[in-house]
Amino acid sequence: MNSTRLIAMFGMALLAACGGGGGGEVAGIDGGGTPTPVAGVVSKGTITGFGSVIVNGVHYDSNGADITIDDNPGLESDLAVGDVVIVKGTLGSSGTSGSADSIAFFDAVEGPITAIDSTAGTIIVLGQTVIVDDATSFDDSISPASIFGLSVGDIVEVAGFFRTDGSISATRIEPKLPGGEFEVTGTISNLTATTFQLNSLVVDYSAAMLADFPGGTPAVGQPVEAKGSQLGGAGQLLATRVEFKGNELTGDAGDRFEVEGFIANFMAATEFEVEGVAVTTNGQTLYENGVAGDLADNRKVEVEGDLNTAGVLVAEKIEFKQGSYIRIEATVGEVQATTLTLLGVVVNVNIATRFEDKSDARVLQFDLADVNVGDYVAIRGYEDSSGIVATQLERDDPRNDVSLRGFVETVADPQFTILGVTVVTNAPGVSTVFRDVDESAIAAGTFFGQALDRLVEAKGTLSNGQILAEEVQLENQ
Repeated sequence: MNSTRLIAMFGMALLAACGGGGGGEVAGIDGGGTPTPVAGVVSKGTITGFGSVIVNGVHYDSNGADITIDDNPGLESDLAVGDVVIVKGTLGSSGTSGSADSIAFFDAVEGPITAIDSTAGTIIVLGQTVIVDDATSFDDSISPASIFGLSVGDIVEVAGFFRTDGSISATRIEPKLPGGEFEVTGTISNLTATTFQLNSLVVDYSAAMLADFPGGTPAVGQPVEAKGSQLGGAGQLLATRVEFKGNELTGDAGDRFEVEGFIANFMAATEFEVEGVAVTTNGQTLYENGVAGDLADNRKVEVEGDLNTAGVLVAEKIEFKQGSYIRIEATVGEVQATTLTLLGVVVNVNIATRFEDKSDARVLQFDLADVNVGDYVAIRGYEDSSGIVATQLERDDPRNDVSLRGFVETVADPQFTILGVTVVTNAPGVSTVFRDVDESAIAAGTFFGQALDRLVEAKGTLSNGQILAEEVQLENQ
C-alpha cells in the first residue's frame, strides 16, 4: 500500500472517529481532511458552550471521552455552561480545536444556603463564602437569575474557582433536591482526632472512609473533599467519605497546559501558581488585558503554555480576565458575523463568550449563529478599545422590559445617558424609584447629584430609542 493511500485512509478513519466537533479542525486532522500535528493537552476552565465542549476557547470533541461528574460516570448532557471542568486529551495544530480523552467536573461545594448578603454579593454554603457576581451563571429554575433568586435553606451546587482566602468565586449555581449528598472542598485546619475545619465548617470525620491520603490520615494544610448526607446538631458535617485532593493538573514535559483561575502564592512575575500549577514567565510571554506588573495574588487569569521538565508551566500567553460590569437586557436589533446590536449598542462576541439558551427553544449547541433579530437576550460584558465585549450571552423568552447597566456619561435631570442610550426618569405615566447601592430608596436629587461617572443600572421600557425608567440604582464601582 503506497504512503499516499495510507495517509488518506488514516485521515478518513480519524475523521469518522471525531464526529462531534463540527466542520473545523479537530486534533489530528484539519478542516480539509489533512492529518496535522497533535499535542497532549491539559485544560482547566469554565465551559462556555457546546457543539463539542468549549473550554478556554478550544472546541473539544467529546465523542468517546470518559466523562465524570464528581468522580461518578456521567454524560455530556450532565454538564452545563458555567461548570468548571478539567479536560485531558489532544490539541490540534491550530490551537482552537482538540479531542478530549477525559472531561471531569467537580463542584466546589454542594449544600444548604445558611446566609445571604445581597449587598456584598455573597452567600454561605456549608461554611464556605461564595461570591456571586456577573461571572456567575444560574440554572434556569432560579428566578431572577441573580443572588435575589436564592433563599436561605435552598440546597445548591456551586461550581467555581477558589481565591487565596478560601472563598469561592462562583461560575455557576444550580438547585439540588433535598436528600442528596453534601460535598465541600477546602484546606484542612484545626485538626483533631475526630474533626477538622474547612473554613468555618466543622467536619466530623470519625466515621468517614478516608481515601488517597499520602500518610493514611488527614493533616493540616491538605486539600480535601468531604462528603456526607447529614449535619449534626451544631451544624457540623457528619462525613461519610473524605478524599485527599492532590493536584489533578498533572502532565508530561511538553504537554500543552491551559489553566483558568486565580493567582496564588505570588512571589514574582516569574514565580506564582494558578490552580496549583507552578507558573513562570519570560521575555516572550504575551499579555492580554494587562501587563506583567498586573500579576498579583487573586488576579483571575488564563495561562497558556507548555510544561517544562521541572513540571513548571512556561507561559506563552497570560490573559487577565475582565470584570463584567456592563449588562444589557433587550431585544436584538441586528446580528452580524461577530456582533449583535441591542438598544442601539453594538456588542462584540468572541471565542471566550459564554453562550446559553434559556428560551423555550433550549438549543444546547447555542452560539451567535442561533441568535435572530427580535430575540430577547441578556448580555454581560466590559468595554475595551474594540468596544463592548460580551463575556456572557443568554437568550430568554420575549419580554417587554429592558435593562441597562454601565457608567453614566452625561446628566441632565431628569435624564442621563449610559453607552449613548438616554434614560428618562419620571416620564409621563411612569414613576421612577431611585435606589442607593444598598437597595434603599433615595430622593431623585440625591441620585442625580451622585450619578455622573458612576456605575448605574436602569430598568424600564423602551420608547423611541429611550429607556423610560421604572427603577434606577447606583451600583458599587
